[in-house]
Amino acid sequence: MFTGLVEEIGTVENLERLDDAVRLTVRGPKITSDAAPGDSIAVDGVCLTVVGSVDGAFTADAMQETLDRSRLGSYEPGTRVNLERALAAEARLGGHIVQGHVDGTGELLARESSAHWDVLRFSLPQALARYVVEKGSIAINGTSLTVSAVGEDFVEASLIPTTLAETTFGELGVGEPVNFEVDVVAKYVEKMVGGYH
Repeated sequence: MFTGLVEEIGTVENLERLDDAVRLTVRGPKITSDAAPGDSIAVDGVCLTVVGSVDGAFTADAMQETLDRSRLGSYEPGTRVNLERALAAEARLGGHIVQGHVDGTGELLARESSAHWDVLRFSLPQALARYVVEKGSIAINGTSLTVSAVGEDFVEASLIPTTLAETTFGELGVGEPVNFEVDVVAKYVEKMVGGYH
């Protein structure tokens, strides 16, 4: 489990494409400082299991299911990614409950900059829109964000300078893909009231 509070911007160093999987190596000195095989690290919101760690980089495998649901398969060496270690039991939950199970992808549609914040609008698959509410939480590229506006096919978030500087959102361009994880509580509520398909 994660909080959606990005600890470090990392860089993809290598991507080995297999028949139905990918093995990637990501440089992130801070998050690998105590990493061991079996640990979980979120890469742009995708929970991956560390299979090896050396000299400030870690290696992890991703299967086809993960590639189908996330933007991970589009990475190239040099891609910058948001990184977060799994939540420690004694840590504060400063963001929201993020599982690292990406629900789908979208892309940045527009960016409106002001002196003190940026408003980012993303395309949102209609199948996910029903789980997103204004002032609710959504994880985009592994970052816990508050929804400032939502429509049938878009979601907006207003980002402060700290978020822009400490995540990859500061450099994200229009048309670039993003990972979405909607609030898991909304999915459980839907299932309990009988609307889950």
